[in-house]
Amino acid sequence: MARWLPRSADLTRFCQKLNRVKTLEDDMMETSFNRCLSTIDLTLLGIGGMVGSGLYVLTGTVAKEMAGPAVIVSFIIAGFASLLAALCYAEFGARVPKTGSAYMFTYVSVGEIWAFLIGWNVLLEYMIGGAAVARAWSGYLDSIFNHKIKNFTETHIGTWQVPFLAHYPDFLAATILLVATAFISFGAKVSSWLNHVFSAVSIGVILFILIMGFVLAQPKNWGAQEGGFAPYGLSGIMAGTATCFYAFVGFDVIAASSEEARNPQKAVPRAIAFSLGLATGAYILVSMVLTLMVPWHTLDPDSALADAFYRRGYSWAGFLVATGSICAMNTVLLSNLFSLPRIVYAMAEDGLFFQVFSRVHPRTQVPVIGIVVFGFLMALLALVFDLEALVQFLSIGTLLAYTFVAASIIVLRFQQQKAGAPTQPAGSRPSPEPREGPATGELKEYESFSDKLQLVDRDKSKEHREPGQLKAAFEPYLEFLSDFYPGEVVTVAVVTLMVSAVCLCSILVFGNTHLHLPTWSYSLLLVLFSLGFLLSLLLIWVHEQQRSTQTFQIPLVPLSPALSIVLNIYLMLKLSYVTWLRFTVWLILGLLVYFGYGIWHSKENLREPQLQRVSAHYVVFPSGSLEETVQAVQPSPQPAAGMPDTDTDEAKR
Repeated sequence: MARWLPRSADLTRFCQKLNRVKTLEDDMMETSFNRCLSTIDLTLLGIGGMVGSGLYVLTGTVAKEMAGPAVIVSFIIAGFASLLAALCYAEFGARVPKTGSAYMFTYVSVGEIWAFLIGWNVLLEYMIGGAAVARAWSGYLDSIFNHKIKNFTETHIGTWQVPFLAHYPDFLAATILLVATAFISFGAKVSSWLNHVFSAVSIGVILFILIMGFVLAQPKNWGAQEGGFAPYGLSGIMAGTATCFYAFVGFDVIAASSEEARNPQKAVPRAIAFSLGLATGAYILVSMVLTLMVPWHTLDPDSALADAFYRRGYSWAGFLVATGSICAMNTVLLSNLFSLPRIVYAMAEDGLFFQVFSRVHPRTQVPVIGIVVFGFLMALLALVFDLEALVQFLSIGTLLAYTFVAASIIVLRFQQQKAGAPTQPAGSRPSPEPREGPATGELKEYESFSDKLQLVDRDKSKEHREPGQLKAAFEPYLEFLSDFYPGEVVTVAVVTLMVSAVCLCSILVFGNTHLHLPTWSYSLLLVLFSLGFLLSLLLIWVHEQQRSTQTFQIPLVPLSPALSIVLNIYLMLKLSYVTWLRFTVWLILGLLVYFGYGIWHSKENLREPQLQRVSAHYVVFPSGSLEETVQAVQPSPQPAAGMPDTDTDEAKR
C-alpha cells in the first residue's frame, strides 16, 4: 500500500506550486488598457465607492440603535482603522501598478492559491454588493412613488414564497444594472465622466445638508435631558465602530484601477488619501448635523436625513436628499461594475480563471466580455434573489482581503530584491550587477539550479545588509537566525503573528460567551497569545527592510500592518456562524475551480519547465575563488541525465 502514497518530493513540489508567486513584467507600465485616469478621476471613483447609501441610512441607524450622538466618535475610529488598510493598498498600488487589487498584491508576495481565494471572494463581494445596492436604489425610488412599482409587480406578476428568493422580481433593479453595464462597456473615460456627474450632484447635496443642518442645529439635542452625548457608553461606541467600518470599504476600486492611471506611482496613494479623508469628513459632519437637528432617539433609521428636515418644517428638502441618495447609489453601482471585470481580467490573464475573460476590446480598451457577463449575473441576482440575508457575506470577503494585503506588505518589505527585478521601484538602491568584477568589490553572479541560493560575504564589517537579513546590532544576541535565507524567518514570523492574532481575537470574542472560560484561564490565554503576537512582531522588526523608494511606503512597518491584521480578524470573528458557513461553501467551490482549471493553466505553471533548465547560480566574492566558494555550500553534484555537470565546467574555466 505504501507505493500508492505520494513521495515527499512530490508533496514538496505540489506545495511549491500552490505557493509560487507571480513573475512581473520588466515594464510594469506597459498594458493593454488605456492609461487615461488622473488623480481627480481616481479620487472621485474612491469617493463614489465609499459615500453611497450608507451616508443616508447608516448614520441614522447607528445613531439611534448603537451610539447616539457619539456616532461621530464611531466614524472617527472606523476611519482610522480603515486608514491602516488603505495605506497598505496605497503602497502596493504605487509599487505594482497592475489591475487586480488585493488579488494581485497577494499573488506577487504570498502565493498563488491564496491570491486565487482572495480574488474568488472579492468577485462574490462585488456581485452581491452591486446587486444589493441596485435593490436599495429600486426600493428608494419606489418609496418616492408610494410603492406603486412594487404593487404593480405583485399584482400582475405575483409573489414567491421560496427560501433565498425575493418576494417578487425586481425588474427596476435589474434594469438599472444593465444600463450601467452598457455605460461601463464604453471605456474607462466614459465611466469616469459618468461618475463625475453623479459625484458632483452627490457632493452638492452633501454641502446643502451640512449648511442647512448647521443653521438648524440645536446644541440641546446633545444635552443630558436627551440622554447625553454617549448614551450607550463605550460599548455602544465600539459596536457602532464595527458597523461604520464597512462604510469605507470602497477605496479598493482605486487600487483596481491603477493599470488605467496615467501616473500610478503618485496618483494611487494621493487618490486613496484624498478620497478616504473626504469620505470620513462627510460621514462625521453629516452625523454631527443629523444629531444636532433632532434628538437622536427620534430618528427614523430608514430615512433619517429626509425625516429630520421634514420634522423641522423643510419638507421640500426631502426631494434634494432623495436626489443625492440616488446619485450616491449610482456611484457605488459604477464602482462595483468598474472593479469586478478588472479583477476577473487579472485572474484570467494569469491563467487562474477562464481565458475568455482576459480579452480586451481593441477600441474601448476594456474587458468587454467580463463586463457584460458579470453585469448580467449581477442583474440576475438583483432580479430574483433575497439579498438581505447575503449582505453580511460582503464583510467577510472584504476583511479577508484586507488581512492578506496587510500581511503581504510585511512580506514584501523584507523580501530580498533580485537584480533587475521588475518589482524594484524607481529610485531604490540597485542590486549588484553580474558584470561587476572583483576590482569594484561587488558580487559576481552566475545562474544556478535554485534562484534562492544567495551566498553572503563572511566579512560582516564590510557586508551590505540586504532586506530580510538580521540587523547587525542584533547579531551577537540572535546569531542563530543568520543561518536562514534572507526573508525566511520573517515569513515564518508573519504566519506565527497571524495565528497568534486569530487565537487572541477568538479568546476576546468567544472566551466569556461561548467558551465560558474561568477568569484565570481567560487572562492566561490572553497573556500567552499577546506575547506570541508581540514576539512575532519583534522577530520581524530585528530584520532589515527594503530601503526607502521614490514610491509611497506605509510608515511604521511592521506595526501598522500588524494592527490592521488584528482589527480585521477581530471584526471577522464578530460575524455570525451562518456567514462563516456560506463563506466555507463558497471557498470549497473556489478550490474546485482552482484545482480543476487554475493550477493547470497558470502562466507560472507554464514557466516552470523553462526555469528547471537553469542548473547553476554561483556568487563569486572578491576575496575568494569560484571553486573555494562553491564547494562550501553547493550540495553534492548529481546532474540529471542529459544535463552537463555545470560545477565541473565552471571550475575548469
